[in-house]
Amino acid sequence: MTDKKSETRSAAIAAGIILLVATALLYLMPNVIVWLGAVSPWLGTGFGVLVILAFFLVFWLRARYQRRNKR
Repeated sequence: MTDKKSETRSAAIAAGIILLVATALLYLMPNVIVWLGAVSPWLGTGFGVLVILAFFLVFWLRARYQRRNKR
């Protein structure tokens, strides 16, 4: 068995990385959407949808991984 403290630390590090990446992406998202929207409104909309879906996809994949490994 793994150490409980090690598991907690690993989860905290993963959450911190996810939070930092999501914050950076959501901070830059409006500028990228405006830039892509100047080319095509569909590109801007598609990028916005993909960013939001990616945010939830990360948590869905993590939950699936933890369920598979019975954590």
